[in-house]
Amino acid sequence: MALAEQIKKYRKAKGWTQAQLADRLGLSRAQVGSYEEGRAEPRLDSLKAMAQLFGCSIDALVSGDGRAPQELSGQRLRVLTVAVDPKEGRERVTVVPVKAAAGYLGGYGDLDFIEALPQFALPLPEFAHEETRRVFQIQGDSMLPVLPGSYVISSYVQDWRSIKTNECYVFLTQEQGVVFKRAVNRIEASGHVDLVSDNPIYEPYSVHVDDLIEVWKVQGFIQLDLNARPSMDQVILARLENLQSEVHALRRSLNQHVA
Repeated sequence: MALAEQIKKYRKAKGWTQAQLADRLGLSRAQVGSYEEGRAEPRLDSLKAMAQLFGCSIDALVSGDGRAPQELSGQRLRVLTVAVDPKEGRERVTVVPVKAAAGYLGGYGDLDFIEALPQFALPLPEFAHEETRRVFQIQGDSMLPVLPGSYVISSYVQDWRSIKTNECYVFLTQEQGVVFKRAVNRIEASGHVDLVSDNPIYEPYSVHVDDLIEVWKVQGFIQLDLNARPSMDQVILARLENLQSEVHALRRSLNQHVA
């Protein structure tokens, strides 16, 4: 019964109904109800998905020890699915185009989904170091002068506490899916990351670590249409907003040290 009680406890802590949890797991409400009543036990893949949604380990979910630790580093149970070259045994760089971005939120842990995405090797000397990389195509103008339709090259961030303020990342979140933003790291202080657009018309907003699924550090971008570019006014405004964000981040840091 410990597992049944834990599932119910974690679900209520998230503020979800049985139907809402079932939707996130791809199960029926009746199945979730049977788990919480102890009439059935979830399969391993369902346990993994629950642990990831609840932000805990499978051990904590199964043991019933009453603990629900806040995992700030992001190093809770996360199964990162990667494509591998069958001949060389090396990881391939997976491309997530705009058309696949919506499906990525539901398929990031599905090997069949990941392997169906475009893949390639990146033979540039700057990327010679073995890392897990992914290329995301961005949409919208929130990160000018990086234009909509550009591809950002990124590497996987294992420990979210290593996110560096004012640097660019691709975040996979429960609520918004794939987003490309500049970060302000407030994880140790409050468990949040502020996501800031370089385009000043977009307001910054905060995401709690419970809403994060994956984080990718942006290392560069590929822009195909060289004739399309933002106006100089847009670039200047974006850079001024960027400087303003830096000042705000420094003020917050100083206030925290003073306090």
